[in-house]
Parts: sequence; structure tokens; C-alpha cells
Amino acid sequence: MKNRARALGLALLIAMGSFAVGQAAFAARTYQIAVAHRIAMFRTEAVAQAHCPSDVVVWLNTKTGIWHEKGMRWYGRTRYGAYVCRKEAAAARYRDTENGQ
Repeated sequence: MKNRARALGLALLIAMGSFAVGQAAFAARTYQIAVAHRIAMFRTEAVAQAHCPSDVVVWLNTKTGIWHEKGMRWYGRTRYGAYVCRKEAAAARYRDTENGQ
């Protein structure tokens, strides 16, 4: 019984460690994408709008590379993302959502 509990505890620690490594790898990948495409990403819509006053601000899901416009379901709501200028996102080869969400 003691060995089984120890084995379960060890398995849990391994799982938690691999999750943390996975999160770190994702964060590094997101940063690499942003640097590779040289696109300015912002935490708030207002700051993004100040950066590009003549362009439309969209929410970029940094995990999928898809942007969502204001009024769409996932605008500002995905787990990984940032507010960006639509022209910059298009130039960096990100794309618009296909299903309007």
C-alpha cells in the first residue's frame, strides 16, 4: 500500500513537471512567432488603437494564428492572444476566422 501511494505521488509529480515544461515550450513558441513576424502585440484594445489609429484592432489568437474582429464570439476571449492591428496581422500571414466567430 505504501509503495502504491509513493508510485502515484511520483506519477503525479512527473505529470505536473511535463505540464510545466509544455507551458514553457508554448510560451517560447508564442514569443518566437511574434519575433519572427515582427508584429506589435498589446494587452489592451486602447493601446493597440493608439498604435494604429487608422486601422482596425483585432484579437489575435497566438496559438492558432487566427484573428477575431470586435463583436465576434472569441474577440478578447481566447486563452492565448493579444490585440493587434489587422493590417500588421495580415502582413505577418495571420488569417481571419473562417466561420465568423
